[in-house]
Order: sequence, then structure tokens, then C-alpha cells
Amino acid sequence: MCGIAGFIDLNRSSDAKRLERIARKMGDAQNMRGPDGSGQWSDPEWGVGLDHRRLAIIDLTEEGVQPMHSKSGRYVTVYNGEIYNYRDLRAELEQSEGFPGWRGHSDTEVMLEAVEQWGFEEALKRFSGMFAIAIWDRKEHYLLLARDRMGEKPLYYSMQGGNFLFGSELKALMGYKKYFNREVDRDSLAAYLRYCYVPGPRTIFKDTFSLMPGTWTCLRPDGELTEPRPYWSLLDCAREAENKIFTAPDEAIVDTLEDLLLKVIEREMISDVPLGAFLSGGVDSSLIVALMQQCALAPVKTFTIGFDDEAYNEAKDAKAVAKHIGTEHTELYVSPQDALDIIPQIPQIWDQPFSDSSQIPTHLVSRMTREHVTVSLSGDGGDELFAGYNRHVRGCSLWHKLENVPAPLRKIGARMISNISPQSWNKVFKMYGPFLPPALQMRLPGQKLHKLADVMGASSASDYYRDLTSIWLNPEAVVRNATEFRGPFQQPNSQPPQDNLTAWMQFMDAANYMVDDILTKVDRAAMGISLETRAPFLDHEIVEFSQRLPMHLRINNGQGKHILREILYKYVPQEMIERPKMGFGVPIDSWLRGPLRGWAEELLAPDRLDREGYFNTGHVRLAWNEHMTGIKDNQYKIWSVLMFQSWCEKWEIR
Repeated sequence: MCGIAGFIDLNRSSDAKRLERIARKMGDAQNMRGPDGSGQWSDPEWGVGLDHRRLAIIDLTEEGVQPMHSKSGRYVTVYNGEIYNYRDLRAELEQSEGFPGWRGHSDTEVMLEAVEQWGFEEALKRFSGMFAIAIWDRKEHYLLLARDRMGEKPLYYSMQGGNFLFGSELKALMGYKKYFNREVDRDSLAAYLRYCYVPGPRTIFKDTFSLMPGTWTCLRPDGELTEPRPYWSLLDCAREAENKIFTAPDEAIVDTLEDLLLKVIEREMISDVPLGAFLSGGVDSSLIVALMQQCALAPVKTFTIGFDDEAYNEAKDAKAVAKHIGTEHTELYVSPQDALDIIPQIPQIWDQPFSDSSQIPTHLVSRMTREHVTVSLSGDGGDELFAGYNRHVRGCSLWHKLENVPAPLRKIGARMISNISPQSWNKVFKMYGPFLPPALQMRLPGQKLHKLADVMGASSASDYYRDLTSIWLNPEAVVRNATEFRGPFQQPNSQPPQDNLTAWMQFMDAANYMVDDILTKVDRAAMGISLETRAPFLDHEIVEFSQRLPMHLRINNGQGKHILREILYKYVPQEMIERPKMGFGVPIDSWLRGPLRGWAEELLAPDRLDREGYFNTGHVRLAWNEHMTGIKDNQYKIWSVLMFQSWCEKWEIR
């Protein structure tokens, strides 16, 4: 895991010293991605400057240092990530006629020789891993860029006048201070307010983009950037799977997935540095850890953080699972102050506005984990691929009920729910909780009922899903002079059919929310303290397998991730796992009324909002006042604005 950056002077007016100086500054801005070493390379004839920051994981010797040249000298690369099947590819390449031999044993060297032997796109199709790759072709004078299939590793790029910039993080591009245009894209800002992240391929800045997962592009010698083209597509995978749903007996499908997961996990445990795993005690992380232990020769190192607030604490459950599996478990209970201390660092760690508040505990657990290991496996992807979110289970059945109710009646019902504050609903549920059926026993019921009211007016299944996943329902009204940007998967022709609403929601979550929220959150939280994370569920073989599952192996008896549970219960007792889904959060709602109130009031002051000119002050202040009085729980709305405001302050955005 590393950080990469590059600068291309298309006018070819820079000498080697200037090219390497600019590339080094870009790399310095994201140095935490790779504190174990740095290197630059330039080609002044073609205006190329490359920077690499190394977090040494495989081949810790000098033979693994980047920028790295292919044996022929044709290709030079800076590369971020891991190609897990590099040993298989290495063996295959060794059989090639006239193969020149190896310098070391890094996956970077294998990647370069694969490109030399098979060509760029064909090599990409053979890689199993997570990566962002930049290769300069010294023969054809092309810059080649690619990103892994599911988007685990980030890659940003921008054309700035006569210069082309790219980097693992936006802060690398902002490191080119003198010329990088920091103008906020208001259409992207509106999309950010809806989702709490900026959907790719857009970023918060005008004329700056993220390369989409599973695609590659090429910068030609004349400065033309080709349209990114897919070498693998989740959409194609989902469409093809519709006619290839597994028909084998359930037991055979479960066993096949278990074997596949064991193969992938064993491969992803390859490391020349200490390795462990995050463990929340839920289905996904518990299954990953249980299978890791099957592959390991010693107890797996596992890590959990806990909170004294029981509504947010998973540490007890994780500890019980760890004890049963037999891991070497470390837990750390953190105070509210520990979490609050992270907030000033957020704009530096997430260098474009990002307001999923679980970023705070994610960074805390990463920081604690990094004290013991350099690589940590996680259960990310389990919910999206195997139907683990409430919207996949209860949400779909709710929509099928709602669509049969006349719209006027739905709107009346929504008003009735909204007229009672979340706190009052919580009291009602607490009072009658023991008498309620399990389906109505939930955490934070007031918040969930108000969310239900928000979606009851939807006129279609796609609008219903959009509202379910929205923070602000009307972001164009909140951001001045904005037309909300809609991502590529917001177009019907870029989606699978809605015949099966659960499968459609799963696709939308995996293509959007998982990439731009979950994976962005984990990458920045972990790389901000130089920790590599790996997500076995996102191996493309697992992804392709998941798309072919019959629905009863996804959802069974009103419960998602059925097939994962069937595997997990071979290793962990069912009663140890079965409990309401908690999520990984912090009490932002009460913090805003308490220790964060002064900070928030300063950032949301009406004269400041008016002066800065991004938001319609009335909408923001109404949301703030409703939250302060308890009329509504607007924590996520307020947090999204605060994260933008603090980001502007940190990066001096005017």
C-alpha cells in the first residue's frame, strides 16, 4: 500500500529538477500513505515527473522500491495496492519464451512484466487485487492509469492549463499549490449534501475527477485523455448473472462459497509485515476472522474499540466472538473526548468534504490497530454483496406495501409521524418495548420513524431508494446556484432492471455507496496512519459469485446475508451473533447540543454563511434550530454542512 502522484508538463518546458521538485511536493502532501520511503523519476523530454511514497508490505528490500522500471526499460510505474495472485502470475510469466528473470519478489515487478508480456488491458483482466496503477510508456510516450475493479484504491486526476496531474488523494493535486484550481463545483456540492460524499467520477473541485472502478485511461502525447474504458464492469456482471442464477442444492452452494472465501483469504494474508483483522462481532467481520483462523498457524490478531455508551458499543460482542474463535484480541475503550479530538483532523484526513460520521470510530480503531500490525483485513462488502442492509430486507417489503397506498394518504401518515419528535417516539418504544414483536424492537426508533416519513411520498421505487439514501432531500434548494450532479449509475440505462428490487438495491449500493462512502472512509481513516486494509469480500471472484445467488440464500426468514450466516455458524454459535444490527457510529446528535455546540455555531453563523455564499442560510439555520429544540433529529444534515465548512477553513477555500 502506497501513495502515488504525477505531473505531466504538456508544453515540455520543464527541466528534470523542476519536474521532480513538483512531483516531490505532491507526494509530500500525502506522505502518510507511505512513510517507509520515497522516490521520484522524471523524463524532461516528455515533461513527466513521478512520485512514490512507500508503505513496505511485500519485498521489504531495495528491489521493491518505486518508481520501478520494467526489465526492458520500456515501462516506468508508480503503483499503489496489492496484486494478491502475483505468485501465480509470476510462475506463468517464467514460462514465457526468453523471460529475463527477476530482480526481487515484489508484486510490482510482476505487474510490470505482465504488462510487458500481455499488454495493459489484458494484464488488468488477470490481476486479482486492489490497486491504482500509473505507468509511463517510454516507447509510445503514453501515460496509462487504471483502478481496481471495486474501487478499493483511489485515483484522482485533473487537467490544469497545460499540465496533467494525478494522485492517490486530492491533497496530492492540491500540493501543486501555485497552479491547481480550487474552485468548488457547486453541482458536486449539492450531490455531496444528498449523500454525504461526492459521487464519482466528480470531485468537489471543478475539472478534477476520480477514475471510476474497473476502468483505465490513457494520456496521449498530444495531451488528449481518452474516455475511461472498462476492463471489468459490475453492471455487466449483474446483468449476466440474471440468467445464471445457481440451481445447485443449497448445501453445495454454501460449501462452494466457503471454499472460495478460504482461498481468497489465504491469498490476502500474504504479507512480509505483521497482519491482523478488525472485529466488530457482526456477521461479516466474524466470518472473515473465523476463516482467517482456519488458514493461520497461530492465533490471528484482532482489534475492536468500545464505547461506554451501550447504544454504540460492540466491544463486548466482539470479545465473546474472539474468545470463541481463539484470536489474540485487543480492545480499547475510548472516551467521548477521544472521539471529539479527531474532529479537527477530519479535513486533513478526508481531503474533500465527507460526512459519514462513522469516519471517527473507523479512524480510532485503525489508529489502535496500527500500533500492533501494518495490515488489517475487514468485512467490508458483505452487506452490499449479500443483502445485509435493512433496506434490502425490510425496505423492499415496505415499498411493496407503500406503493399500493394512495399518495395523499401516505403524505398524511408522514406528517403524523413527523409531528412527534424523535425523543418522544423513543420514549414510546421504550415503554412498550417488551410487548412489541421482534420486528419492531429497534435501536433509535425515533430516528428511523422520521426517516420513514421522509420516504413515504416517493412516486417510484427508484425515488424511494434515492430518498432512503439521502441526507438532504432537497440539496438544490440548500446550495446556491446549483444543479445537482447525478452520477453515472443514476441513469436507468446504467442500472440492472428493477424486477428484483432487492438485487437492484444491492447493485446500487455496491456501485455507489460502497465505493464513494465505505471504501473512501476506510482508505483515508487507515492510510492516514499508514495502515493497509484488505477486504476479501471484494475479490472479483467473490463478487461474481454473489451476483448469481438465488434470493433465498441472500434473505431468509426476514434476515439478510443468509449464506454468510450458514458458513459462520459452522465456527461460531448462532446465539453469539444474532442481535440487532448496530452500525458503527458516534452520538453526533447529542454532541451537537453539547460539547460541539460552540464550534458548530461559529461555522454556521448566519453572517458567515451569507458572506461565504455557498448555502442558502435560511435552510441551514432552520435545520440547526430544529435539531437544537429536539423537533427533529437533523444530525446528519448539520454534520454534512459542518464538514464542508471545516474543510473550507482547513484548505483555505474561498
